[in-house]
Amino acid sequence: MEEQNFNINRWLLPFSWLYGLGVEVRNKLFDWGKLQSRSFDIPTLCIGNLTVGGTGKTPHTEYLIKLLQREGLHVGTLSRGYKRHSKGYILATSESNAYDIGDEPYQMKSKFPAVQVAVDEDRCHGIEKMMQLDNPPLDVILLDDAFQHRYVKAGMNILLTDFHRLFCDDALLPAGRLREPASGKTRAQIIIVTKCPRDLKPIDYNIITKQLHLYPYQQLYFSTFRYGMPMPLFPQLAQRQNTFARLTGNEQVLLLTGIASPSPLIEEVKSYTPHVETFAYGDHHDFSSKDLEGVRKAFMEMEDGNRLILTTEKDAARLKHHPDLPEDLKQFIYVLPIEVEILQDQEHLFNQNIVNYVRAHSRNSVLPKK
Repeated sequence: MEEQNFNINRWLLPFSWLYGLGVEVRNKLFDWGKLQSRSFDIPTLCIGNLTVGGTGKTPHTEYLIKLLQREGLHVGTLSRGYKRHSKGYILATSESNAYDIGDEPYQMKSKFPAVQVAVDEDRCHGIEKMMQLDNPPLDVILLDDAFQHRYVKAGMNILLTDFHRLFCDDALLPAGRLREPASGKTRAQIIIVTKCPRDLKPIDYNIITKQLHLYPYQQLYFSTFRYGMPMPLFPQLAQRQNTFARLTGNEQVLLLTGIASPSPLIEEVKSYTPHVETFAYGDHHDFSSKDLEGVRKAFMEMEDGNRLILTTEKDAARLKHHPDLPEDLKQFIYVLPIEVEILQDQEHLFNQNIVNYVRAHSRNSVLPKK
């Protein structure tokens, strides 16, 4: 297994200790019942992590959406709507945009129109509101990034950890990226090591399994990303239908990202063409007019007729309705979708575990038990 390279600011470890003390006290108050966690009479699956982002929560949530929809279940998703320009409970509609509900909820609503997508800072209130939906009533609610929101006691907790930065090797904020100590893993029934190389060797599976020190009641899975074909963000304006299968290797690509861990994506794009110029911003970056003008200037300096702008689905959600996005760039912007693939021939087992939980805890007694 390759050595993991990431920085821990050791001079900040004393501050991490103080931060960890506060988190530990809060968790103990929940464990002791001084702060109350609520369960709900509907299957709830929480997809979360112990770090400050970058483990692939949204793609894994979308994987669960597709899985549960194939089972004929009515799915809802609930998140806080990070960086949205609104407050309180909002149920997404076809008219919603990233400013109303956040980039990731907007992405999911756009891809899965039949899914009831809601945002609310108060997850308990949000679940109550979603349980009142009756056209049709929901069979299951997916809680995106709610592992630390302990006022909700999810029926199943799915904890993600990045292959390149396992939570067992990380440190608490601000020295590292952990939001809570690694001992928080005990609340999860399923742990998924994400962003794994597709050719991960059996010995690596064994090494990681030992490193994570999981308990008998916990199930461990490994996943990777599978990249799809680039699609135009503005199909009505697109001048060509570019796909990676058609790239010759001579194209000039401007890669525009605002995600936590762009390195795997950069490597993927460079495997198709070496001519890549990267504009990488922080996670959920709110592109300014100055940012976009810089992108436009760099793009216009590329060779005419053999260039495109490539971005992620999450970034596309913020770009699509951006008032300062230059009109002359829209025809060149393409979106690279990603999908999750469960490795080690465990996809069927993982899927069955999820479906069995939802059906066993359904509030709808007439749901067929497949």
